[in-house]
Amino acid sequence: MKNNKRIFVLLLLLVMAGYKVAAQQDAMYTQYMFNQLAINPAFAGVRDKVSATALYRRQWVGIPGAPQTVTLAVDGPFKKKKVGLGLLLSNDKIGITRTNHVYGNYAFKIQTDKGTLSLGLRGGASFFRADFTSVEMNSGSPMDPGFSQFVKKTMLNFGAGIFYNTDKYYIGAAVPHLLNNTLQNNQVLVTNQLIAREYLHLFITGGYLFELSPDLTLKPSFLFKGSRGAPLELDLNANLWMKEMVGVGLSYRSAADISIMAQVQATPELRFGYSYDRSTTRLVKYNTGSHELMMTYFFASDKERGDKEPKNIY
Repeated sequence: MKNNKRIFVLLLLLVMAGYKVAAQQDAMYTQYMFNQLAINPAFAGVRDKVSATALYRRQWVGIPGAPQTVTLAVDGPFKKKKVGLGLLLSNDKIGITRTNHVYGNYAFKIQTDKGTLSLGLRGGASFFRADFTSVEMNSGSPMDPGFSQFVKKTMLNFGAGIFYNTDKYYIGAAVPHLLNNTLQNNQVLVTNQLIAREYLHLFITGGYLFELSPDLTLKPSFLFKGSRGAPLELDLNANLWMKEMVGVGLSYRSAADISIMAQVQATPELRFGYSYDRSTTRLVKYNTGSHELMMTYFFASDKERGDKEPKNIY
C-alpha cells in the first residue's frame, strides 16, 4: 500500500511538473478575478490605484507532494494613468520541485469612448530546482539515471497580453511566457531522452457587472486556459456582492473542480478572500480539497479616502 502511494505521488509529480511530459505548468487560481496580474501583464494599473495582492494556494490536501503556490502582485497606474507598472513574485512547490518567479510588468493605456485598452509586456526570470535524488526508491530496484540528478536551472522569459475594460465589463487575453525553455540541465541531456520544457499557455478572461439593486451586484466571469499537451480548461464563476462589502460565489472548472468563494471588504483599503475546491474527478478519493487564501490592500491617497468607492468588477 505504501509503495502504491509513492507510485501515485510520483506520477502526479511527473504530470504536474512537466518532467518528461508536456502538461499544463502554470499555477492555477480559483480567485483569479482578484489576482489577474498573475496571468495577464496588461492588467497592471487597471484598478486606477496602487494595490498589493498576496495569495496562498494549497492544492489537493492529503496527497504528499501536491502543489502549493504563494504569489505577491503589486501594481498601479502612473503618468496620469497612461501607464501601468507591476511586480509579480511567486513560488511554486510540487513534490521535489521548487520554482521561484520574478517578473516586471508594463502596460500602455489607450483611452477609448467607453473604456480603456491596455497593451502589456512582461519580462523576468524563473529559478527551477528539482532534487530527484531525494525520491525514495524500493530497495533492490535498479537505479534509474533519471533519479540521480539535481536539476538547477535559471530561465529568462517574457510574455504579452491585452486587456479592455469599462465600468461594466472586461475582456483580456495573455500569453504569460513565450519562450519554451528546457527544464533539464544541459549536461544531463542524452540521446533519445524526452526533453522537459516550458510550454506556451494562453489565458482568456472576461467578466461583467450586473446591478441587481442599489445594494446587490452580480459579477459573473470566465477564464479559458489552453496549453500544449494539456486539455482545454474553462472556469465559470459568479460572485454576488452585498453593499460591496461581502461577496459569495460559486465556480466550476471543467473536468476538474467545483468551488465556493467568499470575500470581505473589511475596510475601503483591505479585502480578504477564501475559496475551497472539491475535485470532480477520481482524485477526489485521494484528497480532501484545495484551499486558497487571498488578501488585497489598496493604497489610497488622502483625497481618495474621503471619496465613496465606486462599484467595480474586480
